[in-house]
Amino acid sequence: MAISNQRSVTVLGATGSVGQATCALLAEAPDRFRVEALTGGRNAYAMVTWSKALRPAFVAMADPDVAREVEDALLGMDTVVAAGDDAVAEAAERPAEWVMAAIAGAAGLRPTLAAAERGAMVALANKESLVCAGHLLTAAVSKAGGRLLPVDSEHNAIFQVLDFARADSVARIILTASGGPFRTWSKAAMASVEPEQALKHPNWDMGAKISIDSATMFNKGLELIEASHLFPVDHDRLEVVVHPQSIVHSLVDYHDGSMLAQLGLPDMRTPISVTLYWPERAGTALERLDLIAMADLTFEAPDEDRFPALRLARQAMLAGGTAPAVLNAANEVAVAAFLRKRIGFLDIPAIVEHCLNAIPIAPLPDLASLWQIDAYTRRRAEAAMVSGLYTVSWHHAAQ
Repeated sequence: MAISNQRSVTVLGATGSVGQATCALLAEAPDRFRVEALTGGRNAYAMVTWSKALRPAFVAMADPDVAREVEDALLGMDTVVAAGDDAVAEAAERPAEWVMAAIAGAAGLRPTLAAAERGAMVALANKESLVCAGHLLTAAVSKAGGRLLPVDSEHNAIFQVLDFARADSVARIILTASGGPFRTWSKAAMASVEPEQALKHPNWDMGAKISIDSATMFNKGLELIEASHLFPVDHDRLEVVVHPQSIVHSLVDYHDGSMLAQLGLPDMRTPISVTLYWPERAGTALERLDLIAMADLTFEAPDEDRFPALRLARQAMLAGGTAPAVLNAANEVAVAAFLRKRIGFLDIPAIVEHCLNAIPIAPLPDLASLWQIDAYTRRRAEAAMVSGLYTVSWHHAAQ
C-alpha cells in the first residue's frame, strides 16, 4: 500500500513533546500532508504556533479558557476552534487517514478509541490506551479495518524487525530500557530523590509524566503490557534488558539463532517518521548514527529489587482483567503526587503495589467498567497517601 499524494492527518496531543515533534515533521513536508485537526491541553502558545504553521481545519483545546485565547490568536484563519473533552473526541472522529494518539494518560483513551473505531491508521504514542483497555482497542481496530502503528521507540523497533507472518519462529522479544537517571543509585539514595532530579533523563527529552515513569521504570513495565497486545507472542517470551546508551531500541530473538535489532539515536522523530510515512520510508534531516563514535554499547539485567515496577507490571499483565487499569491509575496518581512533592520517589511503586493487592481483579467487558475501576483506584490511591499505611510493608521490604 503506497502513501497517497497527500495524506490527511490529525495530531491528538499536539502541544506535548511527541505531538510537537510530529508537527515539526509535518511542517517539513507540507506537500505530503494535509492537517485535519490538532488538539491540546493548556499550552496556548504551542497550539497557536503550530496552527499558524500547519493550518488545521479544526483545533480542540481541553481547557475552555485556553481555547478562547487560541481562537483570538487565530482570528482571520479558516480554523474552527472548540473546547472540552467532547471537542477533543470530535477531532479524533474527523476524517483523517492517519492519527497521532499522543495525549498522555488515561485521558487519551476516549479519542484514541474514536479514531480506531472509524478505521484510521492510529500512530499510538499513548501507552495507557493499550495498558488499560488493550483488548477493547485492538478489537475496535480489527472491526473497523484500521491499523495500530506503535510510536514508542521500543515497540516501533520491534514493529520494524518482527516477522508477523511467522510469529512461531520468535524465541523472545526483548525491550531495551535506559535505566533512567537512577540506574546505579542505591535504594537509600533514591529515597531522597527530588522531582527536579527525576525529570532529568540522561538520553531522552520527554514530558514530565513519562520522565518520572522512566526514572521508576514503570514506563518499561507499561511497555511490557503494551507489547503483549501489539505482538503475537506469549507473555513468557517478553523480556527487558537495560541498555544505558539507548541506541539499540529493541530486539527480536528468533529460534534459528538470529537476533534482529533496530538501532538509532534517541530521537522520537525517527519512530514518528516511520509511522507517518508507513508503509513507505522518507528521508529526514535528522542526525545519523555514527557507530565508530558510539564506541561501546552495554547491556545489563534489570534490578527488580531496586526497581519493582517491572515486577508489578508483569504481575498485572499476567492477572489481566482490570489489573493493568489499576496499575496505571495508581501510578498516575502517585506520579502526580510526587511531582507536587506530596510523597517520596520510593512511595510511587509502594502505592501501586498497595492498590494491586487491595483491589480485587475482575473482568473488563467494556469501557464503562474501565472508567469505574479507574475512578475507584484513584480514590484508593489518594486514601492510601492520606493514611500513609502503604509505606510500612514497602519500606520494610526495601531494606
